[in-house]
Amino acid sequence: MNMEALLKRYRITDGSKFRLQDHDPADDGGVKLSKSDAQQQLQDDVARLSALQEKLYAQDRWAVLAVFQAMDAAGKDSSIKHVMSGINPQGCDVNPFKQPSAEELDHDFLWRTARRTPERGRIGIFNRSHYEEVLVVRVHPELLERQQLPDSQRGADFWKKRFDSINGFERHLAQNGTAICKFFLNVSKKEQKKRFLERIEDPAKNWKFSLGDVTERQRWPAYMAAYEDAIRNTAAPHAPWYVVPADRKWFTRLIVAGALIDTLQRLRPDFPQLSVAARKELKKARVALEAE
Repeated sequence: MNMEALLKRYRITDGSKFRLQDHDPADDGGVKLSKSDAQQQLQDDVARLSALQEKLYAQDRWAVLAVFQAMDAAGKDSSIKHVMSGINPQGCDVNPFKQPSAEELDHDFLWRTARRTPERGRIGIFNRSHYEEVLVVRVHPELLERQQLPDSQRGADFWKKRFDSINGFERHLAQNGTAICKFFLNVSKKEQKKRFLERIEDPAKNWKFSLGDVTERQRWPAYMAAYEDAIRNTAAPHAPWYVVPADRKWFTRLIVAGALIDTLQRLRPDFPQLSVAARKELKKARVALEAE
């Protein structure tokens, strides 16, 4: 499996010519793996990711922000669970963003995510993110009314201004040591239906389903248009989008893991090198311990 070629296939760094219809949710990149082989590959990737994260944490110079966006049942939660399963909890934060609170609505739309960006040495996971403000809010204009924006800040170029704000925010993070990778888990409407039915039929999954999920399916074309526009306007070399096929969960997880490993490897994290004075102190400590 040539992960480098696969990542290049799904990575979007210039959205000017991006079209969502060019990306097949059922694509597997030509990778032919048995279930057991796919599980083993993921375990190996998780081990590599864990080793890189340990160096990232020790070095305390870079941060990594991974953004997950998708339609319901695309596999955000399970991808995060399986790919991050081997990461030291001290070095990783998962932040789910649901309906904004009254306090969050009284601030600018980036406020609640900006407060939770990862510290140096840590990996931050956004399960949904600031992109909700150009996705669900765009599909549901009534949500925008709750934000009490001044009339002077509304207009024909409103969404362009939001994209400009997001681009500025992500550029600022990148320029200050945060490596960004953004994942759109691209599930098909047919596969979503199948997963919804599984949630209805399996008592252990009933809690994951709500009638609102079916209602949102009726807005599928509007959501796809919003996702395409968001990716087209915010993909950049310092903040790439990965449009990940999501109809096959095993493949989704391998691509997410591969992209995170690639992001960390580009940072070249390493354990801090001790100064001459510090090494002398270690020698003294060793002598003292051995003399006990």
